[in-house]
Formats: sequence, C-alpha cells, structure tokens
Amino acid sequence: MDSIFIGQNSNGHEVLNLKRANRHGLIAGATGTGKTVTLQGIIEGLSAVGVPTFVADVKGDLAGLAMPGSPLTKTHEIFAARAAEIGQQGWAYKDNPAQFWDLFGEQGHPVRTTVSEMGPLLLARLMDLNEVQEGVMNIAFHVADKEGLLMLDLDDLQSMLVYCGAQADTLTLEYGNISKQSVGSIQRALLQLRAQGGENFFGEPALEIGDLIRCDDSGRGVVNILAADRLMSSPKLYSTFLLWLLSELFDTLPEIGDPDKPKLVFFFDEAHLLFNNAPKALLEKIEQVVRLIRSKGVGVYFITQNPIDIPDTVAAQLNNRIQHKLNAFTPRDQQAVRSAAETFRPNPALDVAQVITELKIGEALVSLLLPDGSPSMVQRTLIKAPSSRVGPLTPQERGVMITTDAVGDKYDAMIDRESAEEILAAKGAQAAAAAQEAKAQVVADKEAAAAAKEAARQQAVAAREAAKPSMADRMLQSAARSAATSIGRQVAGSFGKSLVRGILGGLFK
Repeated sequence: MDSIFIGQNSNGHEVLNLKRANRHGLIAGATGTGKTVTLQGIIEGLSAVGVPTFVADVKGDLAGLAMPGSPLTKTHEIFAARAAEIGQQGWAYKDNPAQFWDLFGEQGHPVRTTVSEMGPLLLARLMDLNEVQEGVMNIAFHVADKEGLLMLDLDDLQSMLVYCGAQADTLTLEYGNISKQSVGSIQRALLQLRAQGGENFFGEPALEIGDLIRCDDSGRGVVNILAADRLMSSPKLYSTFLLWLLSELFDTLPEIGDPDKPKLVFFFDEAHLLFNNAPKALLEKIEQVVRLIRSKGVGVYFITQNPIDIPDTVAAQLNNRIQHKLNAFTPRDQQAVRSAAETFRPNPALDVAQVITELKIGEALVSLLLPDGSPSMVQRTLIKAPSSRVGPLTPQERGVMITTDAVGDKYDAMIDRESAEEILAAKGAQAAAAAQEAKAQVVADKEAAAAAKEAARQQAVAAREAAKPSMADRMLQSAARSAATSIGRQVAGSFGKSLVRGILGGLFK
C-alpha cells in the first residue's frame, strides 16, 4: 500500500501518499470542527501500514485509539452514515497498538531526559531566562563538560550553578561575567520549574528513542500517546519537551532520504504553544529541525486552531494541509481566513476564503502532495469515519495497556547515580575538611609559638636569677667596698697632707 485514505471529495478519494508523508503537514480549524477525528483517522491509517506515530493527548480523548469503537455509542450512527456516504470500504471498529507516556509517571510510562541532553538553549527557554542569564547557563554547561561533571537532574544543575557562583572571580576572567544576581535569578527559576513538575522530567533512565519506533507482531505501527492534559497547565514544559523530543529524533536517527513510508510521524497538538514568545535563537532551532528532520524519515504535523499561529518560516515547510472551518468574527479571524486560503493551490471551482467559513463538522479543505511532489488542487472533502474509540479510556483500561506493552517496567524506577551534585558535594566536604585541618594547624602553630616564647622567657628569667650573687656574697662585696672606700680616703688624706707639707716646706726654707 502506497497511500492512506483521508476522505472523499467530488473528484474521488483523497489520499495521503506515504512517500510524501514525511514532508510535514498542518491540521487547523476552530474548536469543535473535527480536528481530533481527522487526526485519529490519519493515525489509524499510518498504524495499519506499519508507521509508528507519536501524539500528545491534550484532552484525553486520543487515548481511545487503543480501543475499538463500539456500535453502542451515540456517535455510531454518525460514523456509520459517513462511512456509507463516502464508500469507506471495509470500515469496521478496531483498535491500534498503543504505548502510553506521561512526564509525571501517572497515566503512562515516565518520560525522562538528562539536563545535559536538554542543553542550555532549551533550558533557558523552559525557565524563561534573559540573554545574560542564558550566558551564565552556557558557562555552567561548559565548565561541567571541561571538568567531567555529569549533569543529570535539577540537583546537579543547581549544584553546578552554586559552584560557578563561588568560583566567579576565577571563571569571569576566562568565560565572562558571572554575577551572583544572575545565578540567584536562575536558581529562582529552577524553583519555579520544580513547582511545575519539571523535577520528574530530568533524571535517569532517560528515554531511548528506539522505544518510540516499534511495530507490533502483526506489523502495525505502535501509537505512542503522551498524556498531556495535566501537562497543559505548564505550557512551557509541554512545548519544550516536545521540541526536545524532535531534536533528539533529529540528532539520533540516521539520514535515509525519502523512504517509501515514514519511519515515524510526530503530531504536535496545540502547536501555538511552541512559538509563543519564543526567542529568535529558538525559532531558528525549530525551523532547522523541521526542515532537516524530513531526511531522517520523520514527518511532523502541527495541529492548531489558527494557522497564523505558525511562523512563516516553519509554515513554508508544511506541504500536506487539512483546513477545517474557521470563524471570521474578528479582524484577526478574517486575517487567518485569508492567510489560510492563500496557502492552498487554487481551485477555480472553489472560493476558498468563503468555503473555509462554511465547512461543516467533519468536513475540511484538503491539499496533499501528489506522488510527483506537487500539491494537489484544494478540494472540499468529507473526512473518513474513525475505527477506534472516540473518547477516553477508563483508568482500568489504561492500567492494563501500560502493564502489558513492550516497554514494561523499564522506566518506572528512577536511578540516581553519581553526578555533579555528589562530586561537588564531596569536593566541598574535602575542601571544608582541609580548611578545618589548616585552621587547626594554624591554631596549633600559634600555641606552639606562644609556648616556645614563654619557655624562652622563663629561661631568660632563670638565667638572670642564676647570675645574681647570694646574700653572703653581697655582704662580703658590700664590706669590701666599704673597706676599699675607707682605705682610699685614708690614703688620699695622708697623701694630701704630705703633699701640702712638701710644698709649704719648700717655700719657707
């Protein structure tokens, strides 16, 4: 089979050529116009021909892909009538092989990656950092790589930032300014990320891309369903995760050109969240991945309410287009209608801008790539009826699916091996111990010096005491001095008298 059935138009069957399915696509339309059923039908068709898919289940109803539809449902008559109307041969209720994933590990297997694999650019987007703070984040990653420090979870990143802040004076000379204010701002952003549940996303075991690209025993492609209802309360975590996953597919898969059918088709629901307030560097990254991932055999389909939510540089890569009804109540709505109409290959029989506002539920304007790579002329198309359940699973049904799929318990238990946090903590403890030892040595040296000084003083005192004469010696010395003084006076007196007599005697002779 070289194509999958999409719906019926005035020219016959509308089909998606499998060889062109990796040229990406867009499914757009206002709420309640049938986008989910269209998406479900495409996934069913891809699974049937052995193409694995990945889809974010924002409202919880895409989980029904794992179960067959039922004639007991309220929608049975609608679907049966549609299948008969468009000649949908062999239409019957059936399930699809599915694997369930959940960043929080509650409604599916946990999905994790490491901080290192996420990289500074996506982390900066996730934490809404400015350019200066993103620069500090880049420095932290560079230092970690240079010193061989693994950054696996948010604790590792936090420890690395503390380390860089403490070494700011040294690192600033080599890498640029690292202010404590910037480090503090990033730490606060980390706290907010933890509060949003980001802590569950970072760690090991990290997701292996190969687990998303599987077929069951009968050759049907496995449908990977991400539980995103809770995740939607943290839109940046949701969009950053899906962009990371796209980047991982791009970095991991080999080049295969244009295969006969895609290796994986990736559906990005609520696509506008990916582009809201995205910095230029991130938009360039998205454009690059979307443009080049085609050669890896991966098709990317964006689902959004308003086609103008997709930047022109990305929209230009989306060749397969399905447009459900758009309202034209506001100037922005009217602009969206005109923009959507201009993206299709014109059909002289249709006023596309007018028809977009008149489409019924389950009806769409469709233009898909032909086998030669050219876009088909836009046609008003009735979308095929789904075969699987349109609606959520019960918790019991989901639990059975999770425990019996091929993934098993591979990702259920988190692993915490030695990484930056433990290594830096050990270094810090060693440094603290060394500092304490050095401090103790300084104190000991001071005490030894003081003791030596005191001993020398005492020795000097003792020496002076030893040099002093005894009492008897002092008495003898005193007596000797007195005697000497007395004799000296007597001698001096006698000599003086003799001298006088001699002088006077000589005068009077």
